[in-house]
Amino acid sequence: MSTKYKFRDPEGVYFVTFAVVGWIDLFTRQIYRDILLDSFRYCIREKGLAIHGYVIMSNHVHLIISSKGKQSSSAIMRDLKKFSAVKIIREIIENPTESRKRWMLRLLADAGEANANNTHYQFWQQDNHPIELHPNSDLFAQKLDYIHQNPVKAGWVTEPGDYIYSSASNYMEKGGILMEVETLY
Repeated sequence: MSTKYKFRDPEGVYFVTFAVVGWIDLFTRQIYRDILLDSFRYCIREKGLAIHGYVIMSNHVHLIISSKGKQSSSAIMRDLKKFSAVKIIREIIENPTESRKRWMLRLLADAGEANANNTHYQFWQQDNHPIELHPNSDLFAQKLDYIHQNPVKAGWVTEPGDYIYSSASNYMEKGGILMEVETLY
């Protein structure tokens, strides 16, 4: 197993990326983005998660996070992914207007069957690829800019602060539109 991508420092700040299996464009629906935001808020409140930057794209998420000591960053990410996966899969199953339901559940079930760690469905790819960052470093600034430029590069907005499923507005002194983050500079 690779040792390159690990949460090593319990007090460290990390850039993490995680994606839906099969790169399913699930977060094109507001209900699923809202469930993910609720999962973030729960982990902030109950697990000690600190989010310093984020963006929710159509099929993946980028975060800059740290732990406030209640739990390790690794444990928080595990719980965040598990909690959000269960809630989103339940919403897919129970949503009578989800036109892609059969297709998405088949892909999630296929991924789950291929992975011995799952009992039925797998929602998130298993890796997070945490990269340790030092606040006020060039790498931190680069990763935060990368996060905020994602929706611009996708052609969804012309300015990073215009995309509400991102922390860009938090850093532009507009305040968080959907969620407050702990800015680091």
